[in-house]
Amino acid sequence: MAKIDLLDQKWIDLVFEGKNEAYGAYQIRKNTSNRNNLAMLCLILGIALIVGLFFAIGGIANAIAASDERNEGTEALEMVVENQEEEAEEEEEIVYDVQPEEEQVQQDQLMNSEKFTDYAMDDEAPQEVTKTQDETEKSDVAISSVTFDQGSDEGQEVLKQNQQVVEEVTVKEEETKVFDVVEQMPQFPGGDAALMQFLSSHIKYPAVAEENGIQGRVVCTFVVERDGSVSNVMVARGCDPSLDKEAVRVIKSMPKWIPGKQNGSSVRVKYTVPVTFKLQ
Repeated sequence: MAKIDLLDQKWIDLVFEGKNEAYGAYQIRKNTSNRNNLAMLCLILGIALIVGLFFAIGGIANAIAASDERNEGTEALEMVVENQEEEAEEEEEIVYDVQPEEEQVQQDQLMNSEKFTDYAMDDEAPQEVTKTQDETEKSDVAISSVTFDQGSDEGQEVLKQNQQVVEEVTVKEEETKVFDVVEQMPQFPGGDAALMQFLSSHIKYPAVAEENGIQGRVVCTFVVERDGSVSNVMVARGCDPSLDKEAVRVIKSMPKWIPGKQNGSSVRVKYTVPVTFKLQ
């Protein structure tokens, strides 16, 4: 059977023979070959363009990589050259003053040949004579280094003095140390109720705070000394400058407390008291 090409123009003319060729189907069939050729050409051009772009991108990437390698090589070479220059400068800076061997020998001979002048000693000056160990033991002169026997009275006196110094240092540290918690905490005369009564009766509400309607609580800290007096009054948490100042004033005016005790001795203790300001 012979090969039949349905796209051949003769078949199209044979099919549409005696028919209205102006009909759209005839024109479509007639231009089918041209459209197929055009589509194939566009496909080939598209594939070629994609392949060309692929190779172009690869070439650009290789060129950039080669440029980076050349730059790195150049930088490494410059660093090596700089290091060599620095080493050369250091070697140039180190200059050794080497004298010829002959000059050194002459100097040694000159120094050895010099004669030193003998100084005349005054006959009236006392002569210092070094004594032997036996003569030193027989001598009545006291030696600066003295040792004490622990069994002797002098040794016991030295030990007592050292112990007294240590005890004094310990006592001074305890006197200056401020405790947060002790066995017997300090107490206001009459207890907490008397403390609150004292604060409420001695507080003078600041006029500025009263006019502006300011009220609140001021927390103050202070130290109850070994004699019961109050010191180091500070505002731990304030409310208003005028209220803070009044709270500090009232706490400083408090009478002496019953001091805190630790191991039966009065010590310094840190104490915290809140002062409440409330408008009636």
